[in-house]
Amino acid sequence: MATFGTLSDRLADTFKNLRTKGKLSPADVDGTVREIRRALLDADVSLDVVKSFTAKVRERALGDEVNKALNPAQQVVQIVNEELVAILGGQQRRLQFAKKPPTVIMLAGLQGAGKTTLAGKLAKWLAKDGHTPVLVAADLQRPNAVTQLQVVGEQAGVPVFAPEPGNGVGNPVKVAKEAMKFAETKQYDVVIVDTAGRLGVDAELMKQAGDIRKAVDPDEVLFVIDAMIGQDAVATAKAFQDGVDFTGVVLTKLDGDARGGAALSVASVTGRPIIFASTGEGLDDFEPFYPDRMASRILDLGDILTLIEQAQEAFDEDEARKVAEKFATDTFTLDDFLKQMQQLRNMGSIKKMMGMLPGAGAMKQQLDNFDEREIVRTEAIIQSMTTAERTNPKLLNGSRRLRIAKGAGSTVTEVNQLVNRFEQAAKMMKTVAKGGVPNVPGMGPIPGAGFTGGRGKQQPKKKGSRSGNPAKRAAENAALATGVKPAGSAGGSGFGLGGGAASKPGGPTEEELASLQKFLGR
Repeated sequence: MATFGTLSDRLADTFKNLRTKGKLSPADVDGTVREIRRALLDADVSLDVVKSFTAKVRERALGDEVNKALNPAQQVVQIVNEELVAILGGQQRRLQFAKKPPTVIMLAGLQGAGKTTLAGKLAKWLAKDGHTPVLVAADLQRPNAVTQLQVVGEQAGVPVFAPEPGNGVGNPVKVAKEAMKFAETKQYDVVIVDTAGRLGVDAELMKQAGDIRKAVDPDEVLFVIDAMIGQDAVATAKAFQDGVDFTGVVLTKLDGDARGGAALSVASVTGRPIIFASTGEGLDDFEPFYPDRMASRILDLGDILTLIEQAQEAFDEDEARKVAEKFATDTFTLDDFLKQMQQLRNMGSIKKMMGMLPGAGAMKQQLDNFDEREIVRTEAIIQSMTTAERTNPKLLNGSRRLRIAKGAGSTVTEVNQLVNRFEQAAKMMKTVAKGGVPNVPGMGPIPGAGFTGGRGKQQPKKKGSRSGNPAKRAAENAALATGVKPAGSAGGSGFGLGGGAASKPGGPTEEELASLQKFLGR
């Protein structure tokens, strides 16, 4: 989500100033709306969209819903969030599948927007969902476009229909028609047509795209747009809408460092929903577009739902149950630790996952400095160990650790750090598995948790004299040591009067006095 990083920072700073105010005046609202307008314009959002957006925010912020709120600043953030969701399309829109297969999806857009790679991503995503897609190479103009689609199809594990070599040879309309017959014969239920793009909008491009659309009668026409091309994104979207028309939008290159605010304008300007978003170069860096989740990410409110969905896809429930049992029975090994890390890596980029947490904007520098290769280095260290060493880390003496470090291309210090981290993690998770509360390193036991951090039961208080007089304290402790109640403990006034041994029966015997004299060294 690097594309909206600058916009997120600007909006976060704007709302930070509001939180110090118990009540918002019209001047406070106007100042906030002015900063929001500047942030959106700097992010390259369309001027018409900015005017409409800020007008609605100002109207609602000056209304009773903010004046009567217990926390006006949070209410304004909520209003901005709701209006952002509105300009991003409101509700999530899913792909529309044909009642009678195959479903035809046509991709259109400018050259360089990422259509060919997106075709592979979409096909792989559909295959995971139980569909049987086929890719159609109808881009016969761009050099090596057919070859690129074949490579992408192979990586995605999806067949490619490419009867023509491309590079200016072949008729794309004829290829599209033949692809429909091929899909029906081979019983593919989704046909994804990759069409040609141009460096700019022109009549020839529109005519060819229009002819292909007439030939295959697609159920969905997805306009693929580069999120980094600025205001041209809006002009291009309007031109395609007028010339070919499309049913939905796909945003690509959302991981770039450009301002990318024009992408926020597309749904509002064209009236067509954003259906998918591409967030990286890998074939798995592809996700359905949820307006509410994207708005939360832009406002640094996190995207926990997407994070949970990714975790559910990557983690095996049976495996997780087995690991939990191993934690409880103290049989968790470095092999299990390795499997857990590999499942974590299957979820995708750690930075992206951390970026979905609420308040991740405050950790921007730490996330930028995080090295994704750390997990790979950790895997190398564990894989350099023998089976016995992974099962029982106590076998790792100095010579073994040196051998492991050489085999993994790391240092002994890194091996030591890994073993320490593993032992701490295993200890903490064992405590959690048994229903306790872990003693987090550097924090101590959590107050009120009823957990002593492995120290056992609380020791009873030692009994003894509390007298401030050293001689008297020693005498009373000596008497307690012999099993005799100290003199003067049976009563007496608060000033030490009337409680002496000679004043009443029950005082110390001669033997007790002798032992006391011996203790005092007299």
